[in-house]
Amino acid sequence: MFSKSKLNDPIEPPKPGVQPEAAAPAFAPSSPAPAASPAYAAPKPKPAPSAISSDLTVTGNIVTTGDLQIDGRVEGDIRAHLLTVGESADISGEIVADDIVIHGHIRGRVRGLKVRLTSTARVEGDIIHKTIAIESGAHFEGSVQRRDDPLGEGKPAPVVAPRAAPAPQAAPKPADGA
Repeated sequence: MFSKSKLNDPIEPPKPGVQPEAAAPAFAPSSPAPAASPAYAAPKPKPAPSAISSDLTVTGNIVTTGDLQIDGRVEGDIRAHLLTVGESADISGEIVADDIVIHGHIRGRVRGLKVRLTSTARVEGDIIHKTIAIESGAHFEGSVQRRDDPLGEGKPAPVVAPRAAPAPQAAPKPADGA
């Protein structure tokens, strides 16, 4: 009825590659066991942000799924997860990112979920955002538009009216000389 307490027993660390035994769920005793997965999977380290230094000029588009710090000159479109535009940066092109912090100069459209213009920012172009913050002293020329999905294409989907069925055409007459 009573069993010996295991409080005083030593605890052994799990052995690598060995899964601890788990009790089968009471509601599905005949279900197959789940696929084995590593007991202690190490989280993936976040890669360091990419950087374009102040003495570098890039002509062309830049695409990354990670973070990007720009302090140089870029002539082209930029796509990133987190984009930081440094004070010495000069960008001509469209910027699309989840999170954008602008300290420098941008000529072109800016699209982001979170857009922040600091006091040293200079933006000449439209900003499409979900949330925006503009500090005192920032220079901005353009329009601001809030959208729930600013990262989608810049134009709203056109509304297509249903087309009427084509009018029936008369059957062509057969040629007489055949």
